[in-house]
Amino acid sequence: MDDRILELLSAGDQEGITLLQKQYGNMVRYIVRGILPDAQDAEECVSDIYLRVWEKFSSFDRAKGSLAAWLTAVARNAAVDRRRRSRAPNEEWDGQAGASPSPEDEVLRRERIEQLRKAVGALKASDQLLFYRKYYYLQPTAQIAAEMGLSERAVEGRLYRLRRRLQKAMGGDAR
Repeated sequence: MDDRILELLSAGDQEGITLLQKQYGNMVRYIVRGILPDAQDAEECVSDIYLRVWEKFSSFDRAKGSLAAWLTAVARNAAVDRRRRSRAPNEEWDGQAGASPSPEDEVLRRERIEQLRKAVGALKASDQLLFYRKYYYLQPTAQIAAEMGLSERAVEGRLYRLRRRLQKAMGGDAR
């Protein structure tokens, strides 16, 4: 199915978006609803996601990952962007928000991100899933607990131990 969707989107055929919605619509809504609790806001965001996919499809690179992985990132980023905008619509610009980091800061940031990717990749699959659900998809602890069949306290305990392991793996003091 992905091959057909990719073929249609590459050709600029809107049927590709229709098939994409049928194939991945539930996944996209699941991701967005975990980040945006307001149903109307979430549905508007889902519509925006398909518009982004249509407009930015040329940036998709199959060599870097699957269509599902790319769509997951697009959905998550769109929902997080919308959440940020809705939280502080009237905040004044402080002059620092648009400041570019120095080249040294950017190199350090990229190295830190790579170090975190490796540390998370070394975790067992269940811990990776927990990490991504909480810190990438921004799901509430209650939702994670309910869907994993655990108590909220158990999830919080696992997250605490997980943060300590990651902190230690990244060279921090995990007393």
